Amino acid sequence: MSTTPTQESRSYVTVGQENSAPIDLYYEDHGAGPPVVLIHGYPLSGASWEKQVPALLAAGFRVITYDRRGFGKSSQPASGYDYDTFCDDLRKLVMHLGLREICLVGFSMGGGEVARYVGKYGSEGVRKAVILSGVPPYLLQASDNADGVPKDVFSGLEAAAVADRYAYFTDFFKNFYNTDVLLGKRVSEQAVQANWNVAIGSSATATVACISTWYTDFRKDLARIDVPTLVMHGDADRILPIAASGAKTAKLIKGAKYVVVKDGPHNIAWTHPEIVNPELVSFLK
Repeated sequence: MSTTPTQESRSYVTVGQENSAPIDLYYEDHGAGPPVVLIHGYPLSGASWEKQVPALLAAGFRVITYDRRGFGKSSQPASGYDYDTFCDDLRKLVMHLGLREICLVGFSMGGGEVARYVGKYGSEGVRKAVILSGVPPYLLQASDNADGVPKDVFSGLEAAAVADRYAYFTDFFKNFYNTDVLLGKRVSEQAVQANWNVAIGSSATATVACISTWYTDFRKDLARIDVPTLVMHGDADRILPIAASGAKTAKLIKGAKYVVVKDGPHNIAWTHPEIVNPELVSFLK
């Protein structure tokens, strides 16, 4: 990792190596003040926070977004699609930028990075945590998680992504935004299409490999979170139903603030910014 990056490489941090090529994460770093790291959801990129970044900058925060490996402008290696690696990637970005007293904000899969980061590295250096429509605590049906999702559901999603990921993403975004209810009201056809365009630019390997990470067990990670935490979730989320995710996560994190967005789909950050942004700014301040 160069300490004096060139103009071209200034927005990248090297987190690993695959054969002859470095594994680089693309990031953007704007503003001044307390640092907030925004961690995107599947299958998007850091650019998906476009409705939150201006609000956070206006509130006096330094805002860092980045693209998870396999997505956006980051490298697309053939491996490393697990939460320990995702968490290590985030750690390398934090260290590269010399960030202190960070606020970690994760949407969907990004909620997993928030949980695993504190679970693995502890809360030293973390000021606050936010999980929006997050994948924790544990989605898989098991003997100690009877109301979880059967594994064959995830296997079916993997099979669909392998067979035709372009069609798979089309169906995925219908439930990402509840388009049968919200299209033309809280999300436009063009916004959905733009998301699809970003999604198909992601790694085909990552598209499939990330699906099994959704049922990572974060329960021990959540138990280690001892900083102020905000959990927000839409009560109409069809990707990660609130009863299996947000509601349980809020109970497992001591003292967590829990906000339910009425009629909110999975991506409440886009469809309900008038609720999400004030809650986010108020909590982070």
